[in-house]
Amino acid sequence: MKRLVLPALAAVLLATAANAAPADLVIWGGPVYTGAKAGKVEAVAVSRGRIAYAGSRAGARAQVGPKTQVIDLKGAALFPGFTDSHAHLRGIGERELTLNLEGSKSAAEATARVKAYLAAHKPDGTVIGRGWIETGWPEGRFLDRSDIDPIAPDQPLLLVRADGHALIANTAALKAAGIDENTAAPSGGAILKGADGRLTGMLVDNAMALVRKLERPPTEADRRAAFAAAFKVETAYGWTGVHAMSVDWADVGLLEELDKAGQAPLRVYNAVEADQAGPLFAGGPRATADGRITTRAIKLYEDGALGSRGAALFAPYSDSPGTSGLVRTPPEVMRAAMRQAKAAGIQVATHAIGDRGNANVLDLYATEGGPALRWRIEHSQILRVADIPRFAKLGVIASMQPSHAIGDLHFAPSRLGENRLAGAYAWNSLLNSGALVVGGTDAPVERGDPLIEFYAAVARKDLQGFSAPDWHPEQKLSRTEALKLFTSSAAYARFAENDLGTIEVGKRADFSAFSVDLMTVPEAAIPKAHAVLTVVDGTVVYRAVR
Repeated sequence: MKRLVLPALAAVLLATAANAAPADLVIWGGPVYTGAKAGKVEAVAVSRGRIAYAGSRAGARAQVGPKTQVIDLKGAALFPGFTDSHAHLRGIGERELTLNLEGSKSAAEATARVKAYLAAHKPDGTVIGRGWIETGWPEGRFLDRSDIDPIAPDQPLLLVRADGHALIANTAALKAAGIDENTAAPSGGAILKGADGRLTGMLVDNAMALVRKLERPPTEADRRAAFAAAFKVETAYGWTGVHAMSVDWADVGLLEELDKAGQAPLRVYNAVEADQAGPLFAGGPRATADGRITTRAIKLYEDGALGSRGAALFAPYSDSPGTSGLVRTPPEVMRAAMRQAKAAGIQVATHAIGDRGNANVLDLYATEGGPALRWRIEHSQILRVADIPRFAKLGVIASMQPSHAIGDLHFAPSRLGENRLAGAYAWNSLLNSGALVVGGTDAPVERGDPLIEFYAAVARKDLQGFSAPDWHPEQKLSRTEALKLFTSSAAYARFAENDLGTIEVGKRADFSAFSVDLMTVPEAAIPKAHAVLTVVDGTVVYRAVR
């Protein structure tokens, strides 16, 4: 029976394709992974921004007309559009335009970079930098104000740690902000001191607000430049969309303006800072006419980050028994925001990294949320094993960033001890329990490359191929599971599964193509590859020169 039906069905599809109007875009010449039941096909055709055909090359050829754009992948692999489900979009652009300390291999190198920047740019006022992380530094410690005071004795310097949850301020900045040894740390923050009782300059989480008044607020021109830079970076990486976290309310309108002017090549789903969400609660979800910019979520913060020991743990840090982290937002404030969001049809996305932080958020979601709301925990990083099944039971989405596991493996064991690692970066355990897991990057905290994230999910090793013996390799994902993190699951997490996430007829034509076949190449080859084509709504927004 199958031998008769399948050729007949193929003939019908070919005839339909032959009689259809010519497509706007046809892509072939490499494997096309649909992420749907079809699995892998030979070609895809696009009309008016939607997928018109996915199947054999012969069927696609029938849709080629004189004005059809035909792209030959030349062996590259095409996938549903990759979405970064957790990133800080303006921050990605700002990283490109300001003092970037990413990749510094020591405190001395970070200091030298700052010195070179000051000499080259001669900036006025407070200087902001970001990206340093002490993991692997020979000094074995955070930056200290004594590192940077000699190069800027009179000019305030604020250098933000890569995770965005701590910064180092030089003495000039501390004095300008009125911070000394007697200053009390705000709730949910910490002002670090050395063994001698003097300030180190390190301000953690809510304590960073004490120096915010020293920063020059970005102008609209600054913000436009940052978004332009971010769009360029993200599309060149192969991202077709981003779930933008911690968005300033003013940036919502700006992004909508950029889209109206044809200057937003990326699909953006905004989660607004909860303390700025009054207009969103009042007006409900909003989107531009073409759906390119959608704002339907708020961002809350439960705790801090593991690297700066701000993540809230049930037991003290193994390498710092005097602290068990920070709760940044009082539960009554969280509860009030959740109730407002629920009433307005707004999704809640809450930052939680430590096991206590995640348990607290799950407790709040259990009383204030519901499975149909698709509320999310951003990071879901360190969990008690007993809390893992609660995600599926409560319908909570685990929004996770695989690259955190390959960066943190060099310090998380010392922070947590062996026993707590069983619930750390537990992607596979969450999936096996029935939870939905989505993948992001947390850029500019991490580099933001989808290939690094995909590699991290399937290899659970750092970029040199190393993984610690106690790093739970059973948490690795299959390549099919990893693909879903950035495609179909990401679409569901933003209520767009009917339009995005798979290559199927009728869905929006968002595609990402990479130089290697992610589903078959040796895992070590994945992070060495690159994007070759990015398509959003049927329009090529990035194409590599080959």
